Amino acid sequence: MSTVHQPDLKDRPARLAVGVVGAGRVGPALAASLQLAGHRPVAVSGVSDASRRRANAMLPGVPLVPPAEVLQRADLVLLTVPDDALPGLVAGLAETGAVRPGQLLVHTSGRYGARVLDPALRAGALPLALHPAMTFTGTQVDVQRLAGCSFGVTAPGELRLAAEALVVEMGGEPEWISEENRPLYHAALALGANHLVTLVAQSMELLRTAGVTAPDRMLGPLLGAALDNALRSGDAALTGPVARGDAGTVAAHVTELRRHAPQAVAGYLAMARATADRALAHGLLKPELAEDLLGVLADGDDGPSGIDGIDGIDGTEGNDR
Repeated sequence: MSTVHQPDLKDRPARLAVGVVGAGRVGPALAASLQLAGHRPVAVSGVSDASRRRANAMLPGVPLVPPAEVLQRADLVLLTVPDDALPGLVAGLAETGAVRPGQLLVHTSGRYGARVLDPALRAGALPLALHPAMTFTGTQVDVQRLAGCSFGVTAPGELRLAAEALVVEMGGEPEWISEENRPLYHAALALGANHLVTLVAQSMELLRTAGVTAPDRMLGPLLGAALDNALRSGDAALTGPVARGDAGTVAAHVTELRRHAPQAVAGYLAMARATADRALAHGLLKPELAEDLLGVLADGDDGPSGIDGIDGIDGTEGNDR
């Protein structure tokens, strides 16, 4: 039987005192967004000088205090620390008696669901996992970007409405994610967003090496159109030499990458293989052309890429946050 009790909204003030534990890029932005909805930030904790400056800029006048004091002052506490630090933080707060019964405790980790908050739940807290599917800069622009942003929401059934209401108040769109699917959900976001940054940065470096003076201006319209097409059409939007089966062009790419950017070869080959597989499966790449193409990609492993082989990296790169 669940130990979570449905909060009695009649006994709770319409607006909440909000605290932030971990003044990274996410916490102050969410607190500032809740402030716009009428809630009241009352305390922030941060360790580094950068986090303290960020808190002062995003939440001016809100006192910087130790984590335990944040919980003393707040009805709603945002735990916005790195994924690996979250379990220890929750356990420590619960063990020291900092958690108060009836207190809303919200973490923003994509990896974890509500169970990571079990130590606080046993102390009487109301556990919510609200993960914004957004990249953050640590500036006021983040608050604007939350408008229409999807949040991965996981919470006990009794608290589902409360979790979704908080997301809506921040301008977001709640998307319910089951506890067991949180790691897969987070891996999907990392694959799409974090790896995209790496790909774009590598592409800009190569364009500069090729003599392009404004690679961002060149890539902007192209990548914008590619993203729009992919979101609209999925694999049907695949274009380029791999999808066409232009083995000679791909071989030339690998040769040039080995000469100018050997560190990029492994990633190019892994993504080219994944693209070829998807193009074949969707009838975009003709089977008679695929054999030569896949031969080129296999031969690409044999040259000096600067990385000791790439076996096993297809689609298995790690994720962060």
